[in-house]
Amino acid sequence: MMPEGPYSAEYADLLGYLSGCGRAVLAFSGGTDSSFLLHACREAGADVVPALARGPFQTEDEAVRAGEISSAEGFDLRVLDVDILSVEGMASNPPDRCYRCKTAVFSLIRDCASTLGIGMVMDATNASDDPSERPGMRALEELGVVSPLRICGITKPMVRELSRRAGLRMWDHPSDSCLATRIPCGMPITMEDLRRIEACESEIRKLGVRDFRVRSMGNEARFDSPDPGALGPLRKGIEGVLMKYYDTVSFGVRKPGL
Repeated sequence: MMPEGPYSAEYADLLGYLSGCGRAVLAFSGGTDSSFLLHACREAGADVVPALARGPFQTEDEAVRAGEISSAEGFDLRVLDVDILSVEGMASNPPDRCYRCKTAVFSLIRDCASTLGIGMVMDATNASDDPSERPGMRALEELGVVSPLRICGITKPMVRELSRRAGLRMWDHPSDSCLATRIPCGMPITMEDLRRIEACESEIRKLGVRDFRVRSMGNEARFDSPDPGALGPLRKGIEGVLMKYYDTVSFGVRKPGL
């Protein structure tokens, strides 16, 4: 159980909520929030089935990590393949891309729950998430998805601190976002571009860079990080990787959460 300290009361409330939920399917990505929620489910003795919707917007590394974390917590991960680019209008990258994607993904997860005879689907949206900045949250509401962290007032800083105290590997992992967010709205999304972004970011991580995004705009790439001026000698290596995949390279400031 979680030792005494900051947010222990909120964590106790979360455990109480989860213990009374009954059987549920948890949309699981293996990110900081869902890893923490799965751990809390184990601590609460909740009967949950973690389910990963695997598609071209996620990297292979993310899928491997989700399996490892689920196994470490004592759960068997269900992997649901989704051809997200076949969703009507998705490949054209419209402004409501996130809403369309969440609707498709959580409909698939809800179908999985129904097949298992489970009525509840939950996700790891936390109390810091702003619906005005996350249009996909509207899809969760329409589909009746329950968000225990949000319900219990667990914010992102709380998730990180409680995860750190629990010794969870994802406690300080930089925020993830799907690969489609690397491509500006209105610019078509292709499998070729998604795989190029994935390969490029994978190589840059091997240089020791953690918090960044590679924005893809045709044959132009922009490397966004919180402080591009602090890259120092890493900048040359990053440029070398980017130029393997793109004709033009620039550097920009990454806004939190994007």
